[in-house]
Amino acid sequence: MAGRPGPGAGRRAAAGGGRPFPRECCEGLGGLEYSQVDVTAMARLFGYVDVTDSAFILAALSIAFNPLFWNMVARWEHKTRALSRVFGSPRAACYCLGAVILLLNCVRSHCFTEAMKSQPKLEGLDCHWAYYLGLAILAVGTLFVTTSFLALGFTGTFLGDYFGILMEAKVTSFPFSVLDNPMYWGSTAIYLGWSLMHASPAGLLLTAIVAITYTIAMLYEGPFTEEIYRQKQKGVKSK
Repeated sequence: MAGRPGPGAGRRAAAGGGRPFPRECCEGLGGLEYSQVDVTAMARLFGYVDVTDSAFILAALSIAFNPLFWNMVARWEHKTRALSRVFGSPRAACYCLGAVILLLNCVRSHCFTEAMKSQPKLEGLDCHWAYYLGLAILAVGTLFVTTSFLALGFTGTFLGDYFGILMEAKVTSFPFSVLDNPMYWGSTAIYLGWSLMHASPAGLLLTAIVAITYTIAMLYEGPFTEEIYRQKQKGVKSK
């Protein structure tokens, strides 16, 4: 998604919502001695990046804004059905929100690229092997994003469940068969690959912001989406 990370699809590998992260994935950090962590690489990376640069700040803000926007609007719609009333139907409202999200993601990708252009390259990455590694990562990310969209469809990708457009069955086909939240991680991989291709430390730092933002979005969206489908199941059983 240097093109698109669709909001809903990243977290929704199934009709029942995205699966929460297992607790074991985080418990291993409890014994980590942070005083012994080598921060040299991170310090060097920050040494190459001017975080006060206006292009960098704009890119960081656009990265943080997009998931916040689609989550707020989708939850508001789920609570009020206001967009569905304005556009005449839930499906029309979902398509309109999806178009806005796509536009915002294009703006984000533009800001990301401009931020890389405004900052110096990392000499150690300005070589053929880093370029082709970045190209390979970008290709894998694009594969995950594209196949996620094809598996979920437009409404499944763009928060259709918040509009009452619920999926009937769990999606188990590729890429959901090999990875949870493949659209979010695919989008992150695209930005990582793009950064390596440009030997950009600013791009690498912005990619870290993308990954953190999506991780928060997944933790925030997952339980809410699961509750939507729990309410659906309760409704079916009560009939």
